Amino acid sequence: MKLILPGFIILLIGGFFVWKTVIHKTDISGAPPYLVDDNPPDDWQLDRYAYLRDWKRPEGPAKVALQVGHWKNDEVPEELERLRGNTGSFGGGKAEWEVAYAIARQTASILEEKGVGVELLPATVPLGYWADVFVSIHADGNTNSAVSGFKAAAPRRDMAGNANKLLSLVEEAYQTATNLPKDPNVSRNMRGYYAFAWWRYDHAVHPMTASIILETGFLTNPADRAIIVARPDLAAKGIAEGVIAYLSSANIF
Repeated sequence: MKLILPGFIILLIGGFFVWKTVIHKTDISGAPPYLVDDNPPDDWQLDRYAYLRDWKRPEGPAKVALQVGHWKNDEVPEELERLRGNTGSFGGGKAEWEVAYAIARQTASILEEKGVGVELLPATVPLGYWADVFVSIHADGNTNSAVSGFKAAAPRRDMAGNANKLLSLVEEAYQTATNLPKDPNVSRNMRGYYAFAWWRYDHAVHPMTASIILETGFLTNPADRAIIVARPDLAAKGIAEGVIAYLSSANIF
């Protein structure tokens, strides 16, 4: 028994480390959060951000930021080094960033024609970046090619209180424009997307920016690709119309 017990303990310890480094890791793959510090601040911490209660929108025309998911991931700063090498999904001969870029470009064109100022952003968000609207554009993937649909999410912590309104309007307009089904499986990592984490990262959106992340469809599904790859104009139309509806409702546009 004296010889068996130490061996048994060693097996238990070894099994724990395998679980931590291999199995458990699959639950936290993708974009942050990975650590406790990545989670939104609790209510008791919000006194640190009391200055935001008196925040006023800067003077000027409507400003919209469209982030191209995974674009220039290899150029992220040290604080976001965990993103390096995360190239996103692939399908139909296209990488995720290529699909997101095409949609973002066409969305920008529609908005600019309406007189809205637009910036296309790569994976790295400028320091403390503010805009009226921030939409991070992505394309999903799944080992099951039958999985289809789009999904979107607002941040867990929405200091401005406008993200859910933006989310609802973009979802409605996007579904109307693309006729894609809505995927209800919003992930933890979507709501905790790194660009939303202004309390942790310098390269994140300003807390008073209405922000969402949009998975436009599945690159691994042929029907979804027929929209997001072959007809990016439809995806762009949906995003742009949702953003314009939000800006109008907020009396910004």
